[in-house]
Amino acid sequence: MVESIIKTLKFPEKIIAKLDVDKLTLTGPKGSVTKQFKTYRVKLTQEGNKIIVEGIVDNKQTDILVETIVSHIKNMAEGVMYGYKIELKIVYSHFPMSLQIEKGTVNIKNFLGEKFPRKAKILGATKVESKGQDVTITGVSKEEVGQTASNLELTTKVRGKDIRRYQDGIYIIANKNMEENKGKIVEVVRGRE
Repeated sequence: MVESIIKTLKFPEKIIAKLDVDKLTLTGPKGSVTKQFKTYRVKLTQEGNKIIVEGIVDNKQTDILVETIVSHIKNMAEGVMYGYKIELKIVYSHFPMSLQIEKGTVNIKNFLGEKFPRKAKILGATKVESKGQDVTITGVSKEEVGQTASNLELTTKVRGKDIRRYQDGIYIIANKNMEENKGKIVEVVRGRE
């Protein structure tokens, strides 16, 4: 039998944590992120500016789930402190491609000479900016920023042609924080503290 795992996460003063049953909201200098952790295996509790993640069922899957939730909370804290930024590059050799950013979508015009634009979805409060061949995606949620970048990359995937010749597309070139990351934000302690 595996012992039940308990992790305590301490946040700095700049981050305000608010737990409502199984929905955690972190607010910091860059904005706020909300995520719901709905599982019968793990219980979340709040004591001041600390979040305690406790595995209820004693088995290996629960231990893994506790670690996953702790990682998600760390990513949320990093996002509200420093933000996330992904840089992409528009590459074309045959037909000049252009982006038009509308509310909730990015229209990719003239990809491989196609008549109708391809559409990529922008998730959440993510911001997409395009200057010439460079595209920048910024936001406070790592999942939303990453999925928006992936949507752009997958929308411009070449199908049915020789990819050695048709290398047109939008490709991720850098994945970093909006501001310089100054180290560990959340202090994680095993057990209650």
